Amino acid sequence: MQELRYTLVTEGSSDNALMPILDWALQENGITGAIQKAWADLSWIPISERITLAVKIREAVRLYPCDLLFVHRDADRTTRQKRVDEITAAISRVVEGADDPSAHQIPPAVCIIPVQMQEAWLLIDDTAIRRAADNCNGRIPLNLPSLEQIESLANPKQILHELLKQASEKQGRRLKQFRPHAHARRVADYISDFSPLRKLPAFIAMEAELAQTIEAQGWRNH
Repeated sequence: MQELRYTLVTEGSSDNALMPILDWALQENGITGAIQKAWADLSWIPISERITLAVKIREAVRLYPCDLLFVHRDADRTTRQKRVDEITAAISRVVEGADDPSAHQIPPAVCIIPVQMQEAWLLIDDTAIRRAADNCNGRIPLNLPSLEQIESLANPKQILHELLKQASEKQGRRLKQFRPHAHARRVADYISDFSPLRKLPAFIAMEAELAQTIEAQGWRNH
């Protein structure tokens, strides 16, 4: 395949940090051509319209045409299968609700369902956290959780933000001015190898679904 276009639908704007992970997973599973990616920015949808998952998917496909759709939902104390069922049902509502079925043709979709927030998948590389905090030569030890702990963390976003503050080694007013939310978006860009995530059931399930989709569509470049 010469080029693959994908669109990512997320729960929030910070979740577009998943894109470097998806790029890596696509390349690991046989996509060697160019990858054109888009995060579906749907912040413009008027508050008067109930922003359901079906609405997000409908508008993402309309505004960001693609060959492959990634849909992100955190599990949030429910099962992966329940979230998969919700995504499948939302796609069905988009297709069934179209006046012109050809206007809402949905490409193959892959579900991304971390057990907690996607920030947990970024807690695997202390060097990347230091670089994202603009202090790549920092020496303060960063006590990252073990892989065995990652999917049971209560608030991985808060943990990542605290690690970024520590990694910055800023103090006083400079620390108060530090904005961990902005720096957190950069962590994934500095990770070149996401293979440690292959020990996490949620990532294993996502990559297996992705591999099956690539195989079924004949996209793998041998």
